[in-house]
Amino acid sequence: MSPGHPMAHMAGHQGHEAAGAHDRHAGHSVAMFRDKFWLSLALTLPVVLLSRDIQDWFGYRVPAFPGSELVPAVIGTIVFAYGGLVFLQGAQRELADRQPGMMTLISLAIIVAFVTSWAGTLGLFEVEIWWELATLITIMLLGHWLEMRSIAQARGALAALAELLPDTTERVTDSGTETVSRDELAVGDIVLVRPGARVSADGVVVDGSADVDESMITGESKPVPKKPDSKVVAGTVAAGGSLRVRVSAVGDETALSGIMRLVEAAQASGSRAQALADRAAAILFYVALASGAVTLGFWWLQGDREGALVRTATVLVIACPHALGLAIPLVIAISTSLGARNGLLVKDRIALERARELQVVIFDKTGTLTKGQPVLASVAAAGADEKELLRLAAAVEADSEHPIAHAIVEGARRRGIEPASATGFEALAGRGARAQVDGRSLAVGGPRLLADLGLDPTAESEAWARDGQTVLHVVVDGKVMGALGVEDEIRPESAEAVAALHELGLSVAMITGDSQAVADSVARRLGIDEVAAEVLPADKADAVKRFQAGGRKVAMVGDGVNDAPALATADVGIAIGAGTDVAVESAGIVLVRSDPRDVVGAIELSRSSYRKMVQNLVWATAYNLVAIPIAAGVLVPWGIDLPMAVGAIAMSASTIIVAANAQLLRGLRLRREPIAPEPRLAPA
Repeated sequence: MSPGHPMAHMAGHQGHEAAGAHDRHAGHSVAMFRDKFWLSLALTLPVVLLSRDIQDWFGYRVPAFPGSELVPAVIGTIVFAYGGLVFLQGAQRELADRQPGMMTLISLAIIVAFVTSWAGTLGLFEVEIWWELATLITIMLLGHWLEMRSIAQARGALAALAELLPDTTERVTDSGTETVSRDELAVGDIVLVRPGARVSADGVVVDGSADVDESMITGESKPVPKKPDSKVVAGTVAAGGSLRVRVSAVGDETALSGIMRLVEAAQASGSRAQALADRAAAILFYVALASGAVTLGFWWLQGDREGALVRTATVLVIACPHALGLAIPLVIAISTSLGARNGLLVKDRIALERARELQVVIFDKTGTLTKGQPVLASVAAAGADEKELLRLAAAVEADSEHPIAHAIVEGARRRGIEPASATGFEALAGRGARAQVDGRSLAVGGPRLLADLGLDPTAESEAWARDGQTVLHVVVDGKVMGALGVEDEIRPESAEAVAALHELGLSVAMITGDSQAVADSVARRLGIDEVAAEVLPADKADAVKRFQAGGRKVAMVGDGVNDAPALATADVGIAIGAGTDVAVESAGIVLVRSDPRDVVGAIELSRSSYRKMVQNLVWATAYNLVAIPIAAGVLVPWGIDLPMAVGAIAMSASTIIVAANAQLLRGLRLRREPIAPEPRLAPA
């Protein structure tokens, strides 16, 4: 990957900016906190070993030597200046922005501890806490290192996506092939993708065939066969063959780059839960400041001046909103990257949060619950062989460009029947088609054809029509030989998606421009609760509003093109089957696969991520409600006085608990196994 490429730039800054973990870490890297922690730890060890308190507790003595009493002060000052500087700088930024927070609290705590330590060294107080100051700074560095590393790992989806693109590619020229940098490619170039190699740019196959692993786009592990005119996506892997691909998009215009922008925007986008956590953290700063002032004043007036300073620093440390600051960003980072790996692209965090409140999921029928392609579903012969009926009907339709004609021909071939040869083909506008087959006059068409010929339909055809099928009659030499039923094929996953949504307690509705009979037939087979039929594309948004009556929370699931107004009107817009077209402006959530079951995955992700946010917020808040009074010394009368270092450990432990709880999201299973197509075929 070239250094100047925007994706390389983005990936290269995963560590340096901690992927935008939080403003308090601006300009700080994971590596910087790591290095500061290890060096501070090495300096802290001799301070701890030389501490009189530690020696008394563990019953050992370090032989005194000239100046030994000043060693803890000198090393402690170095730790304060080296390890504590990052917190002091962070506090300076917070105060400059008039948003005092975690860094300000930490800085106040270490400044109080530093001043108190020197006061003890100079004999102003009988206190010896250099070891606590050094330990405090070291533990705080460890906590920040772990926090930034957790968020950087969660946001590593961007870096992982960027790494999928090869640095070089083989461009086809008049004299053969040449190896060029990916950045040198232009739209219209032909590139050679060898077996096992990654596609370097979006394009269309012009020669060759191969199975392509598109799991990085769709989350689907099953390879997708590609042949001439098939689209391929940058970053996918060819196997079992080579491809020549005409480049259609490069750089920022590729689907992979679009997905990266969506993931990055979603991880940086606002969240209602994040706003709540930020307000709580801001309030906690003033609570901590007030608690520290009360603690200092109370114990100072009690005559315990050393204890007053130490407990004040401990209150400031233990009240740091570390866990609150991590509670939401880490969940957001994990949930959005988890969704991206499973083909669920979150464009708007608010949309994902709203998905947990949904009461109704509305599906557009054509292209969403169905494949949008007609398929031969029923065959009935009037006193003749069904195979012969199909052979003759397919012969007439073989020369037609109509989608229903293609469905009949394909239906015959899937039954092992090759169409007969036809001559004299003629399309009958609005009625069907006719031709000569085996010396007989054949016509295939709908009710108008029969009416023109003065013939009656077959008995079966009336039942098919009630089920929403398009009925075609086969007329041979002026007599009805049989009938064919064609319908829009229902996706095999649709029924499972509807059942799963019902299990989640949601109602399922469908909007379609088809007749009421067709809509009712599809709804009956899939178990759909409500139907809006004969809805024009321009009226879909109004239909969504009707479903929203009574304050119901509604999601609209459509293809993101002609459903755009409806997607924008719904509380949550979900574009399904977007494939590589990730720029669906009207949807808050984009599902890469044409699988309705991914809607269930999006709702489950919403509920699970919100649950983790609430759990983390409750834990972080409860921790402070209990820890601050203990740090202030309310249990001192009973012999429990919390050391400053223990307070730092408790604060860091709270952060680790929040991070570990968020990591449990990774175990969420969003992907359903693909269902093999099982088209409804009439008996051959």
